[in-house]
Amino acid sequence: MAFQEKATVLGAKTNYKLAPTAKKYTLRDNGFTETSSGNFQLIRPLEATPQSKEGLKLKITVDKDIQKLKMSVTTANGLKAVNIFKNKNELIQEQFYFLMDAFIDRGLFEKA
Repeated sequence: MAFQEKATVLGAKTNYKLAPTAKKYTLRDNGFTETSSGNFQLIRPLEATPQSKEGLKLKITVDKDIQKLKMSVTTANGLKAVNIFKNKNELIQEQFYFLMDAFIDRGLFEKA
């Protein structure tokens, strides 16, 4: 999956883009870690029990120039993208929107 100006997870109707206020320190303050290639990545569980090693995870990667991003909801091992909107996963959908709204409030993302 390539980096894009606007991104969303599989099945979602809302697209997100990076806010002009997004900076390296803002990403780090919100749980993103810098990868060996200089990109910033966040992997956050969407299950009710975050300590669980099983379950779906939200994965967001921002390029090192903080201009483009990619995001997906993956299986626990991170190898397969999952459509959380296909089945009646209201709790997981609610958790996804809660996380994204929090990132919007903190100046990381905007709805596109």
